[in-house]
Amino acid sequence: MTEGTDIVPVVTIDGPSGSGKGTLCQMLARHLGWHLLDSGALYRLVGMAADQRKVSLDNEAEVAALAGNLDVEFIAGEVGEPTKVILDGEDVSTALRSERSGHLASQVAVLPAVRAALLKRQRDFATQPGLVADGRDMGTVVFADAGVKIFLTASAEERAQRRAKQLKAKGESVNLATLLEEIQIRDERDSQREHAPLKPAADAKRIDSSGLGIDEVFQRVLAMVSTHFAVSK
Repeated sequence: MTEGTDIVPVVTIDGPSGSGKGTLCQMLARHLGWHLLDSGALYRLVGMAADQRKVSLDNEAEVAALAGNLDVEFIAGEVGEPTKVILDGEDVSTALRSERSGHLASQVAVLPAVRAALLKRQRDFATQPGLVADGRDMGTVVFADAGVKIFLTASAEERAQRRAKQLKAKGESVNLATLLEEIQIRDERDSQREHAPLKPAADAKRIDSSGLGIDEVFQRVLAMVSTHFAVSK
């Protein structure tokens, strides 16, 4: 069995960027009082660390060594705020949300040695009273025996619109067509990669968030979690 999931309640929420899974995971973690794992941020952290230290992403062994020495904590933010990411005691949340960090993360995520280095680290987040794990292979690989698995998705067009809204709110210029193309390219790369491709676990509940409010998605998932783990709503 996957380490820890037989005694620690684990909820996995997988899906592509922009599906709303990050916000959903924060809401669940805060409501339940459980720990939070933003696995995508781990890959962003590795990519950012490699970039800062001038480590080539072609040097898989050295990048994996960086991955194995990350001191990370995730703190769920208030509704509408991103997860706070603490690396070696420093808040690096803002830097991790850049488009460059996302691009680096996708490149790092295809490296088998890096995935292996981060696998145990991710599983170590499963501690009492429970864990909400946000990612792309949480239900298929990292926590394959999790009690509740969700695959949250949305159309590429809607996800591009959501990302454009976020960028405009930050005062950044937006090209919707470019954002859509980048999302489609990333989806194709992530779904076709050899190691842990983005796909629903066989026993995951698939939810399409297109046209749904986050509160509606939250209530639907909370009902599943409350029923399975017998926790209070």
